[in-house]
Amino acid sequence: MSYTDHEKGLALEIARASIRNGLEKGRPLEPDEDGLPERLRQQRASFVTLHKQGRLRGCIGTIDACLPLARDVALRAWSAAFQDSRFPPVEADEMDHLELSISVLTEPRPLAFKDYEDLLEQVVPGEDGLILEEGGNRGVFLPSVWEFLPDKRDFLRHLEMKARLPVDAWHRPRRVYRFRTEYFSEKDVG
Repeated sequence: MSYTDHEKGLALEIARASIRNGLEKGRPLEPDEDGLPERLRQQRASFVTLHKQGRLRGCIGTIDACLPLARDVALRAWSAAFQDSRFPPVEADEMDHLELSISVLTEPRPLAFKDYEDLLEQVVPGEDGLILEEGGNRGVFLPSVWEFLPDKRDFLRHLEMKARLPVDAWHRPRRVYRFRTEYFSEKDVG
């Protein structure tokens, strides 16, 4: 992927503008795609994360690329600010204290594994984001989660819990998908 600093800066500006639009008009920004770089007009999936004073303040995203990146970022930023059920909606006096980051996802690819140990061998800590599915349950961890759960077994165990699946029940018919992200934040992009 490797977005340019200009493309990253524009995406972050769109994310912040969408939150401001939410505060002023109660809805996400609908960015004008005319004049935007081609790569911000390509369909991509993204997650937008908000931090306030180093603490998580909201994070919403999708693994399905169904919108141009600029529109996806605007929607995810607005959702992270106002619809993340773990937090109250962002208020106007918080805007100057929020730090935004964006993770743009590659297309998820299924991992073929014969058993749990085989899966462990294939997973790359720090690089792989994983999607775990069984029945109607699904859990997703971005590659950034490795920072907090660096052990493969812990990572997978917590992913099982996030998906609301029985822990260590790898004999069941489960699907695992791998994806990578390009991550950038306001503190990294001038």
